[in-house]
Amino acid sequence: MSDAVPAGAAPLAVHAGVAAARRPPPSGTPGPEHFAGHPTVGTFFFDSTPLGGKNTFCTGSVVHTAVKDIVLTAGHCGLGLEKATHRIFVPQYVSGKPAADQPYGVFPVTRVYIDPRYEANSKKPVSDLDLAFTQTGPDSHGRQVEDVAGALTFTPATSYTHHVTVLGYPSAEGVNPQHSLIRCPVTTGQLPGFRQMSMVCTGFYGGVSGGPWIEDYDPVNGTGKVIGNTGGYNGGGNDTNDDWVTYAPLYGKDAQDLFTDAAAHRTVNPRPPYYPAFVRASWKHAVQMTAGYYTGGSAGGKRRMDLIVRWDDGKVTLYQGGDSNEPAHPFAAEFQLAPRKSIWTNALSITSVNTGGAADGLTVRWSDGEMTLYTSVDAKGFHGEKRLAPAKTALWRDNAQLMTGGRFTPGGNRDDLLVTWKDGHVSLFTDLAANALKKQTQIITKNATWPYARQLTTGSFTGKSTDDIIVRWNDGETTLYPGLTAKGLPAETKLRPAKSEWKDATVITAGAFTTNTSANDILARWNDGHLSLFTGIDANGLHNETQLTPAN
Repeated sequence: MSDAVPAGAAPLAVHAGVAAARRPPPSGTPGPEHFAGHPTVGTFFFDSTPLGGKNTFCTGSVVHTAVKDIVLTAGHCGLGLEKATHRIFVPQYVSGKPAADQPYGVFPVTRVYIDPRYEANSKKPVSDLDLAFTQTGPDSHGRQVEDVAGALTFTPATSYTHHVTVLGYPSAEGVNPQHSLIRCPVTTGQLPGFRQMSMVCTGFYGGVSGGPWIEDYDPVNGTGKVIGNTGGYNGGGNDTNDDWVTYAPLYGKDAQDLFTDAAAHRTVNPRPPYYPAFVRASWKHAVQMTAGYYTGGSAGGKRRMDLIVRWDDGKVTLYQGGDSNEPAHPFAAEFQLAPRKSIWTNALSITSVNTGGAADGLTVRWSDGEMTLYTSVDAKGFHGEKRLAPAKTALWRDNAQLMTGGRFTPGGNRDDLLVTWKDGHVSLFTDLAANALKKQTQIITKNATWPYARQLTTGSFTGKSTDDIIVRWNDGETTLYPGLTAKGLPAETKLRPAKSEWKDATVITAGAFTTNTSANDILARWNDGHLSLFTGIDANGLHNETQLTPAN
């Protein structure tokens, strides 16, 4: 159908037919192969415009179902098809041939299935839902599309790194005048902050939206596991309209539910609100949190602190601080630092430190008694590893309880370490970069109180020259100790009384998560899994609670 575009549809970023990339691709960026195509992949036309026009509209791929009539495409393509009166899907479309001569027939689109929460070409979290399924009727010979074309296997996935082949029909004039299918084998990464993959390959102009991202691709038959489709953030196009950066939603439960509805020819019912990846994480499984400037922020800049979370399955996640003024949105991107079942399953305690570098680092106590200092952490992982105590060190394995890093020496770096022990005594280890764990000062002797400390975190709540400590006790009492130094424990301020709701604050960490860039905010993970942010904490108490996530 000539010049086909969906009535009333917004432009689809780079995938609306941008004639040329705005920036040249990096050296070594792969380019696509134009080839004859596969019957499992085709394109759409709609209304009364005849075949053989200048442009095609979106790409679709047949996915296996018992009913053999379902085609996958992008959500923003599905919205366009929904508005059309007459619409067809053409497997392995051949330019210049009439409908009767198309090698694998022409199939009418009878119904479109789209997640009702999806918004076309959005840059919001709902762009994760940019997929749709079309139901097709039989062709003129009474055949179902899967019987004629074969099918891909719709496959949800969890990780963002995959070796896939991406296919699509570019329709931009002068770029693909023969309307050939293109393919590009790539290794994917994550679009930070979204449940989406990204890939780099030139030539992905308008018309490729909805094209499959295929794992275990069979180049002869065009089969394999489809784990995504071109689309997502900004309709699959990046903010600079480069033709060589493309996105795709990574299929999860929401995509699987939509597929199940389509395969059953079932009406898509309303869904609960869709939350960003940070909100949708299963926070009941977060066992440790610590905050710092790991990815380039600073206390004098706009960026908020980043958050590192260790989960009970050994996964470690870094949430990059954002520049939003809204407490409900403290983070802008998500990076996986370690996968499930990693060595981090054995990390008993983690705390942020800074040994004098531009980026913050991390101190870790391991279950075998080893103590480790990473001088810096960023989105790519942990760097500058230094062993502070070897494995099988009984002192750290059997006797240490809680620890928190901070600046407890006036004028020093933020690489001092406060540690509580099972017998109640509390020690301060100063200047880890220079002294490792050799310079220890006991600031509280053995006692019957401190064994009941359950959470410990460091912040800047009172404006002192050294950092403050907040302790959450097992009965819910929560106390503030302002300006801690090696001279001893300062007088406490009670923030919450005994038997308060804070007995359920299972994991807490302080940081600069709001606009004033002072580390006077606290994130609390409660035992029902919900996450709260308390902003502007001071000696007068806890203020301004914002619930960031629901219970889970």
